[in-house]
This record gives sequence, structure tokens and C-alpha cells, in this order.
Amino acid sequence: MILENKLNITNQVELAKAEEKISKQKARQLFDSGDIDRVEVGTFAGLSFIHTYLFEDIYDFAGKIREVNIAKGNFRFVPLMYLRQALEHIDAMAQGSFDEIIEKYVEMNIAHPFREGNGRATRIWLDLLLKKEIRKVIDWNLVDKEEYLSAMQRSVVKDVEIKTLLKQALTDRINDRALFMKGIDVSYYYEGYSEFKTEEL
Repeated sequence: MILENKLNITNQVELAKAEEKISKQKARQLFDSGDIDRVEVGTFAGLSFIHTYLFEDIYDFAGKIREVNIAKGNFRFVPLMYLRQALEHIDAMAQGSFDEIIEKYVEMNIAHPFREGNGRATRIWLDLLLKKEIRKVIDWNLVDKEEYLSAMQRSVVKDVEIKTLLKQALTDRINDRALFMKGIDVSYYYEGYSEFKTEEL
């Protein structure tokens, strides 16, 4: 099923290409304009700001809580009827240490508040949390796609694996532009988007 979009694209491949290009340009702008410093760190409002920023030129639902139940494979994300409650709970979660931040990230992933683009927006949100609270970010280049995806899948039951995986990729290069741009590319690659390099758009 092709998501309704502002570009009136009805071909899935074309839409994926346009979405990648436009939202990567917006990710670069988010960093270069300094707008990234306006994000409310660790809250759903902050995540919604990021999601809107990346996807508002493509989808009407950018930054808006989804209105449908969604699943990936045989995993069902938080049902619609509990979603707002879940997001309030996540907002209130502690975020003072690495472990607490990852626990919060895992919960946000389970909530999956948007129709599309959750992973990409939430990884930026995660890095901002780490940057603010422990003065570190993740070098996503050091996080293998398959290991990450399977650790995230299992994090629903046990988050030890994802904590270990991300902990070994921490760096203190928190304001490094090149690292941020490469991180966007890796984040998109996890989701199957690798046509464009953020730096070159």
C-alpha cells in the first residue's frame, strides 16, 4: 500500500527515493541551521518536532500521532487506545544515565507513535538525549545493521543486547557535523534507504 503523500507519487519506488532525498536534506538543514538545538530533549514533543521537520514536505501526518494500529512482522506496536498513555509514561521516565536513556529509547520504539519514519526520527532523538545527559553520541557507523535490528527486536523482552551494542559505539564527538551526517546515512540504511549521501544533497 502506498502512503498518501503531498508529492502525489503513486509509485512505491519513486516515493521511497523522494522521501529519502527530501528528508535527508531536511536532516542536514536541522543540524546546519541550529534548529536541532530547539528540540525538547527526551520528550514526545521533541520527537514530534524532529519528525515534522524531516517529513512535513512529504506527508500530512508528519509529527502527528498515528491513527492506526501497526505491526512489524509478528510484533504489534502499542495499540492505538493506549498510545497517548504510553507517551506520557515515556515522557516521565528517568534519563540521567546511559541505561535509563536506552530504556526510554526502547519504550519509544515500542510506542512507534507515527505512521512512518519512526526509527529515523527516534535515532536523532536518542542522540540528543545522550548528548544532553552524558555528553556522548553514538557513532552509528560502528553499529552493524543486522545486529542492531535483531537487538532492537529482542529489546522488547530484554534490553541487555541493545545496551551493549550501543555502549561500545559511544563517542564524545557530540558536535561533529561529519559524524552526524554519516549517522543519518547509516540510520536510513537500516531502513533500506541508501540512494543518497546526506552530505552531498
